[in-house]
Amino acid sequence: MNVQVKIPDEVFNHENSNISRQVLEAVALEGFKAKQMTTAQVKRLLGFNTRLEVYEFLATNGVPWVNYSVEDAERERQLLDKILS
Repeated sequence: MNVQVKIPDEVFNHENSNISRQVLEAVALEGFKAKQMTTAQVKRLLGFNTRLEVYEFLATNGVPWVNYSVEDAERERQLLDKILS
């Protein structure tokens, strides 16, 4: 799907700015946060070669890429303690 958005020149008239890339990144971030995009889809949209690049991109922008709560960590710690004792 191709989407075209017309933005007035006076809004983004920075010569060194890559607006297309910024818009793609914003779409990827918001899509991932809203659970409308997977990491694989973000990878394809932004042209990354690996999932690690996606994880770095998300982390750099303050978006957690795993759904892992403190309770999950505590449950795993207790299980590990039980296994090791």
